[in-house]
Amino acid sequence: MSLVSTIFKHCVSAMRENVLIEREGRNDKEFHFQNWFKSRLDDLGENYDEPGRNTYPDFKLVRHTEGYELKGLAYPGRDADYDCNSQLPCGEHNGRQVFYVFGRYPVNPDGNRYPVLDLVICHGSFLNADNTYEHKNKSFRGFGSYGDILVRDRKMYVAPTPFALAEGAAHHRTLILPEHMKVDDVSYPPNFGH
Repeated sequence: MSLVSTIFKHCVSAMRENVLIEREGRNDKEFHFQNWFKSRLDDLGENYDEPGRNTYPDFKLVRHTEGYELKGLAYPGRDADYDCNSQLPCGEHNGRQVFYVFGRYPVNPDGNRYPVLDLVICHGSFLNADNTYEHKNKSFRGFGSYGDILVRDRKMYVAPTPFALAEGAAHHRTLILPEHMKVDDVSYPPNFGH
């Protein structure tokens, strides 16, 4: 049984209660939304493996075989697609169900505290239904005049966001799951999300 709907509802509640993203400074361009989501998991008492720079997905739950990959997007800005750094989106990775969490926030906030404007949590298969592709980077040493340069062959992918794929996702709170997925609780109060 997936925990995704509980996490979604908790994120939406935090948005409604105006729990703000807090960035450490103007140079924090990557982790502010991730830290906001991490606080939601902490509020729920969910254990997870601590995210690292090159871990996929960002948050791997301990008691559930699911992971959450975070994508914070400035708004207005690029919202039709996003860069997938070295990992093609997919719905399953190493036996875990993978969910993508897209949150948009103001592009030019006043200060270091600002709201999550809209939110989409979707199963990775919504972004890419093909789980058969095996990602491999190939690097080699020995390049350059002295043979001491490392050449990193690091793949980059550009995938569509749910804002481009699902009509009406912008400016709402949206949960997108496969039809067959069993979730912990599918009942929502009236006008809860989208």
